Amino acid sequence: MSGAATAGHHQGTPLVAGVVTAVVGFSSAFVVVLAGLTAVGASRAEAASGLLAVCVAPALGMCWLAVRHRTPLTLAWSTPGAALLISTGTVEGGWPAAVGAFVVAGVLIVLTGLLPWLGELISRIPVSLARAMLAGVLLPICLQPVTGLASSPSLVGPVVIAWLVMHRISRRWAVPVALLVAVVVVLIEAGSSVDTADLAPVVTWTTPHWTVAAVVSIALPLYIVTMASQNVPGVAVMGSFGYRVPWRESMTVTGLGTLAAAPLGGHAINLAAITAAMTAGPMAGADRGRRWVATVSASAAYVVLGLLASALAALVAAAPGDVMQAAAGLALLGTFGAALSGALEDPDGREAAAVCFLVAASGISVLGIGAAFWALLAGLVLRPVLRPVTDRAPREGSRPRV
Repeated sequence: MSGAATAGHHQGTPLVAGVVTAVVGFSSAFVVVLAGLTAVGASRAEAASGLLAVCVAPALGMCWLAVRHRTPLTLAWSTPGAALLISTGTVEGGWPAAVGAFVVAGVLIVLTGLLPWLGELISRIPVSLARAMLAGVLLPICLQPVTGLASSPSLVGPVVIAWLVMHRISRRWAVPVALLVAVVVVLIEAGSSVDTADLAPVVTWTTPHWTVAAVVSIALPLYIVTMASQNVPGVAVMGSFGYRVPWRESMTVTGLGTLAAAPLGGHAINLAAITAAMTAGPMAGADRGRRWVATVSASAAYVVLGLLASALAALVAAAPGDVMQAAAGLALLGTFGAALSGALEDPDGREAAAVCFLVAASGISVLGIGAAFWALLAGLVLRPVLRPVTDRAPREGSRPRV
């Protein structure tokens, strides 16, 4: 922005940037959150309550952090975590056990901020394996536009076309516009079946229940994928714009936010990664000292958007064919591409990452434990075995890597 811009324009830009950040972030992935919560056993009302919770909890958290530190630090729900729930499905104990797993994930996030060794332990998990696990989890979801286009071309076709056209115009708005078209398709095809009584915001309490299968299948992978795919990149994005993230306080806030949202159906909140650039970058104004205002306006917008959770859940439930599943696949396509690329970029660990990817994509369940856990375990076990022989011996004067 030119230095000749008026002061009023400077002050208005962060407000607009914050609203745009919330709209893009919400519209790009709300269908993934609803699908994930439903997959692990939530009813429509419970899924709607969960979506509302993961709008309000990060909104309050980032407003606190922004005002306290005068930093444009944004929070969000864990989109990769929601995708993980889709691939996991119902576990032993059903929805209450899934909620218990969300609580455990929140505790682990809080402990990451309080106990430096826990963060160090997570950092020792090879990035390629964490990304391979995420890519495997995302693959079945990202196939939905393909299968949906083949089975229901008249319904899914407009969504895919809208996504392609908007990619040529503005990539940032490609997914929101595709989701808007999906909603229009649903309204045309099945709008009359939506009961207006289902449109009002709803908050549903679920008492957590804990099972070993839920903790291993949901809590641990959810924690790992949230840390590796959201929190760590979120710090990097903020650093690229010259802002320092208060790590311990951020982990405490997001962990406590996850704990508070869990009984209401929320799965996890974390540092924003992709949308973080919208409030921390030039889009939020030339004055770096005032970009935190964008975070505050994004916080307010997220609360307003959260009130639409029940209406959106009703529309998703009424959706015909594979319309919303296809929209979810398009929403995650960029994340899938980045995860797969990162998984295979290390030549020494490529085979182990490939195994991790395939196990995660298989959707297997052994001993009641989902594929994401077994994928990461397989990758960790096979990585030293499949590493080229010449790379196994430590170099002189260096310590072997764990």
